[in-house]
Amino acid sequence: MTAATPALFRHPGCALCEPAAAGTALRIAEDARLQVIRVLDAPDFPAFYRVIWHSHVAEFSGLNAADRLHCMDVVAAVEQALIETLAPTKVNLAALGNMVPHLHWHVIARFNWDAQFPQPIWGAKQREVADAAARLAVPLATLDQRVRAAVGPLLGR
Repeated sequence: MTAATPALFRHPGCALCEPAAAGTALRIAEDARLQVIRVLDAPDFPAFYRVIWHSHVAEFSGLNAADRLHCMDVVAAVEQALIETLAPTKVNLAALGNMVPHLHWHVIARFNWDAQFPQPIWGAKQREVADAAARLAVPLATLDQRVRAAVGPLLGR
């Protein structure tokens, strides 16, 4: 028997419990447990997605086994869509939560030409890159459609 994941609740003041500010995120897909968004306010990293758990849970281990599996299946589907569509140099996965203790995964396609590569996205800028989105293999709308198609079969199960 597995313990239940806490029921959906919002934590006052949590940036991920509140709707995203206009112009900062685009919702790609969602179900009752999580949502997938593309980050809009990091122009150096146009293929930057987040998988955000709806309930205010700080740690991955706070989910029950079925919810952990669902979350990681969605993270892997986003990652695979980025790999298949963009052929990035690397995909970064991260669930830090030091600044926002609300369970969310960063899924970021990285390229040897991006502004910080090979440093982490918060590292020192290595070069200037004008219009990083234009350097992607497909337009962002097409990428979003492919991510949506990849996660769609997983949602609601």
